[in-house]
Amino acid sequence: MRQFGGPAILLDRNDINTDEIIPAKYLTEITKIALRPHLLEDLLVDGKAFDHESEAMKKAKVVVARENFGCGSSREHAVWAFEVNDKDVIVASSFARIFRQNMFNCGILAVELKPEEIDQLFAMKGDMTISINLEKNLLLAETAGEKKEFSFEMNSFDRELVGAGGWLAYADSKY
Repeated sequence: MRQFGGPAILLDRNDINTDEIIPAKYLTEITKIALRPHLLEDLLVDGKAFDHESEAMKKAKVVVARENFGCGSSREHAVWAFEVNDKDVIVASSFARIFRQNMFNCGILAVELKPEEIDQLFAMKGDMTISINLEKNLLLAETAGEKKEFSFEMNSFDRELVGAGGWLAYADSKY
């Protein structure tokens, strides 16, 4: 089974929508790779532009946000932008339904934690690394001085789908 996790970037926001994930002006691109430099370029956090080109963002494999992540349109491009930027886990207290399923279809893990557990992640100080034990549905968050473990729920089909690397890889292995 694939390994999920790595350095995390924390986006202290609710309702991060698909237009903020990948602006609509890039939807005419004909390759996924063309989306790479534009991930989160229009995102505002605390009323300020998010530095989508920072070293922390480039290194991050995990994104942590608050509730209703991926709301807005159902465009698959938003998930593709995470995929081509090697972000394989998004942690939030809730996801827009279609966005969440598009994540699994592309082999990206959507982890839902309770709002109070998300608060605990945001309260941790220092650079964070998150690792996922998909077989046990556990998330381990670590900083230099702190470790926290959280359990999450995932149905067996979604686990197989994301573990295989997405819908196409899953279908190739089964049919």
